[in-house]
Amino acid sequence: MALLKYSNVGIKAMAAAVPHTIINNLNYTQHFTSEEAKMIVEKTGINERRFADDKTCSSDLCYAAADRLIEENNIDRKEIDLMVFISQTPDYRMPATSFLIQERLKLPESTIVFDVNLGCSGFVHGLYIVYGLMQQSGLRKALLLNGETRSKVYSPKDRPVAFLFGDAGSAVLIEKDESFGESFFSINSNGANADMVMIPAGGYRKPTTVETLKEKVIDENGNIRSEEQAYMRGEDVFHWLLTKVPKDIKEVLSYSKTDKEIIDFFVLHQANNFMNSYLAKKLKIEKEKIPSTISKFGNTSSVSIPLTMVSELKNELVVPKKLLLSGFGVGMTWASAIINTNQCRISDIVEV
Repeated sequence: MALLKYSNVGIKAMAAAVPHTIINNLNYTQHFTSEEAKMIVEKTGINERRFADDKTCSSDLCYAAADRLIEENNIDRKEIDLMVFISQTPDYRMPATSFLIQERLKLPESTIVFDVNLGCSGFVHGLYIVYGLMQQSGLRKALLLNGETRSKVYSPKDRPVAFLFGDAGSAVLIEKDESFGESFFSINSNGANADMVMIPAGGYRKPTTVETLKEKVIDENGNIRSEEQAYMRGEDVFHWLLTKVPKDIKEVLSYSKTDKEIIDFFVLHQANNFMNSYLAKKLKIEKEKIPSTISKFGNTSSVSIPLTMVSELKNELVVPKKLLLSGFGVGMTWASAIINTNQCRISDIVEV
């Protein structure tokens, strides 16, 4: 693991956007029975999700969030020195989506922009990248954007994933300020398990063909997907997380010499209700300290942590708070952080 410490950099403002279309999982029965839908909802805790339409991409959701953040906080767009876009559902294979958002937001040519291809741990990874760049340079203001339209990559006929994923985008303004004090990160990855969550075809290792686009029955339970739709070996992922995430959270607490009792909120990746309930029990964390948006937004991959902060902590972060963040999943990657917030300005969620 990589253990990192930064000083006097933090989150000043946040915004998030979700599609206006609400999917009620109990009614998501085109390919499954009502009994199956009810059982899955009870197990995962995911009642609703948001699905983007065919014309809405991750960049549209991030643009809506970033534009709201900039306007409501009276930010001079010429002062944005850095913009990082994190997603595994970009608009195009090339160019990078960050350049398209830069143009839409009318950011100056001097703004440093780039994409990062990361999933469920992506927000914590993005924070450490931006914090590190700002720590070592003269950058003043940065935007960290996370966007996903996961509904477009999972088959609605594949029961293990059909009820889990939703779409969203977020924008976070990061600045230098001595009031933020020290922040601590633990960053980890293990490519040996990369095939636990994967889209097997459609890239350059296995290019698109007629065969890769065909839907096929893939198991004895009659689940259906193509090779260009994502799969997840859910049981393997769950057992993998059990060995990695609790240990990592304890590691970052130890590294920062922080007693978990002084953490105001533990903001975890919103994988499913069962997973986060297990982590709370394993780490002996009070339920009130773990904000949740699983029931109304589902698993939004790298957006889930900032979306939960915007949705559930708007009124909490107006005063200084100490947060522990933990993201984990596709890669396989996992990352934890302890950060301080101070008068963080959070906008209402935008519907696109």
